[in-house]
Amino acid sequence: MAEYTNEIDAPVDDAIYESLKPSSPQSFFLFAGAGSGKTRTLVNVLARFKEEFGQGYKLRNKRIAIITYTNAAADEITHRLEYSSIFNVSTIHSFCWELIKNYSSDIKIWIKSNLTVEIAELQEQQSKSKDLNNKTSIGRAKKIESKNKRLASLETIQKFIYNPNGDNLTKDSLNHTEVISITADFIKSKDLLKQILINRFPVILIDESQDTKKELIDALFELQRQYEQRLSLGLFGDTMQRIYADGKENLGVGLPDKWVKPAKKMNHRSKSRIIDLINKIRKDIDGQEQFPRLENKGGIVRFFAVSRTKDKFETEEQIRQKMQEVTTDDKWTGDNAEIMTLTLEHHMAARRMGFSNFFIPLYAVDKLKTGLLDGSLSSINLFAKIILPLYKAHVKKNKFEIANIVKQHSHLINKQALQDDANKLELLHSANDKVNEVLSLWNEDAHPSLIEILKKIQETNLFKIPPVLKVVLQRGGIDTENSFEDNETDEDDEILIAWEEALKANFTEIIKYNEYINEESKFGTHQGVKGLEFDRVMVIIDDEESKGFMFSYDKLFGLKPLTNTDKKNIDEGKETGIDRTMRLFYVACSRAKESLALVSYTDLPEELKKNVIHNGWFSDDEVEVIV
Repeated sequence: MAEYTNEIDAPVDDAIYESLKPSSPQSFFLFAGAGSGKTRTLVNVLARFKEEFGQGYKLRNKRIAIITYTNAAADEITHRLEYSSIFNVSTIHSFCWELIKNYSSDIKIWIKSNLTVEIAELQEQQSKSKDLNNKTSIGRAKKIESKNKRLASLETIQKFIYNPNGDNLTKDSLNHTEVISITADFIKSKDLLKQILINRFPVILIDESQDTKKELIDALFELQRQYEQRLSLGLFGDTMQRIYADGKENLGVGLPDKWVKPAKKMNHRSKSRIIDLINKIRKDIDGQEQFPRLENKGGIVRFFAVSRTKDKFETEEQIRQKMQEVTTDDKWTGDNAEIMTLTLEHHMAARRMGFSNFFIPLYAVDKLKTGLLDGSLSSINLFAKIILPLYKAHVKKNKFEIANIVKQHSHLINKQALQDDANKLELLHSANDKVNEVLSLWNEDAHPSLIEILKKIQETNLFKIPPVLKVVLQRGGIDTENSFEDNETDEDDEILIAWEEALKANFTEIIKYNEYINEESKFGTHQGVKGLEFDRVMVIIDDEESKGFMFSYDKLFGLKPLTNTDKKNIDEGKETGIDRTMRLFYVACSRAKESLALVSYTDLPEELKKNVIHNGWFSDDEVEVIV
């Protein structure tokens, strides 16, 4: 390995800083592999920019747009940039909505055109169906009916609404996909929007650009080509960490010669053995190689090829014990264990943590997935952000906190209610009685179900019930205070049936779910931990349990033959499930700082061992078969 210092990437910061200068803006793509300190570079460069050009930006009312993948990332960057007004840090959905939200009439035209095309496509598919009574045809018929209803309701909508962190279920709301697609189309087609965009944001920086929707990236590329003298478009990313299918393939390849293309070479996160592994995983993909910090020598990697006949909970506990022995690190086992366990799919984590009865029905509905995984569904927030804190305060016997929660969330004693009621003391006593009635569900160590809690909230009228849950109660024959207005929502049975099933779950599942989505648990997914790091990582690999069709570790590890479609895609240079799985494998392995255990369930453990050693990823003494 060539000699280097820990400052090997210092020139990268300078190259990016030069690209942002208002007098000579340049666009760039920064290759930043796992653990390369991409956010540190971003913050350092922008701090320098603020010092030199911040005052001029303020005077001319210009800002730098920084687009991140999650709210947490946006908050972190905003904090590290000291909340300066010249930086507009947001998620991609928030950024897009701010651009288009005042174009109501144009949005209406777009939605109408899009719905017309979608309905025509569905009707054509339906006309070819041989059995209109099968599940697919019935589902398609419901979609056609739902889209026709939405099309008919468009004329009554004066203004569209959208919440980047919400359900967006009402008829006048846009969904997440539509907001991105509309923005991409408007950036390409509306000259006024283009001028507003580049005047307001002469610099647009996109983090995790490989996972930003392809159509939006393409629209911004086209905008940059048209206004290269006025716009600096900066992309931060790593094509090997593209884990979503709608991201742009081969981002960074074939960029214009004028673009600056710096690359960060150091991985500040992991020990050298783990970096050696991830270098080998990507060697045949793009040949990008990272170096460890000089002091980060060592690290432990183990691969366990486990028969699918084994009990998973027992086996995984045994493996944690084995890792404790080989690493001499006590935090691999016991009550003080600090391990991040990564599963391929969220439902695998839900089963291991004990919230699958609540989670799996909702996760099966595409419209609910985003809000379920980022904790933004208002229907869930009734339980997770009101009832859960209330329950925790009740357990601690903290009456002050209970009163604070009720005051904050109950319409019965909000500011307006207290102003309007002459007998305020009676109002407060009544609210207190209702709180006690709800909390009585947990008396004598009882474990109420979510539907029992919801019915009690309905009886007491203590909190407002979200629209979807109101409908669920009505379908169950429970009268709600106000009949549910037909114009409030346009949902089909799929969402309501999912909620009916999820509400059968015990409230303890909300506690576990809340820990999981707030990253307070020791579980995550291969995809969801991108950008995060942990001292000890256990990766669970099981195609059978994950039930996914986008990824196949069995094919990646040579245990299943390629399909004809796989071979055709390879011949045509198209992406395959193996490509997607290889990237996912890279992301999962590269989260580990000190030690890494890979647990792969298979019907062919001996063959699996032979194949992963043959790939050169692991040595013989790093692979163990458990049958």
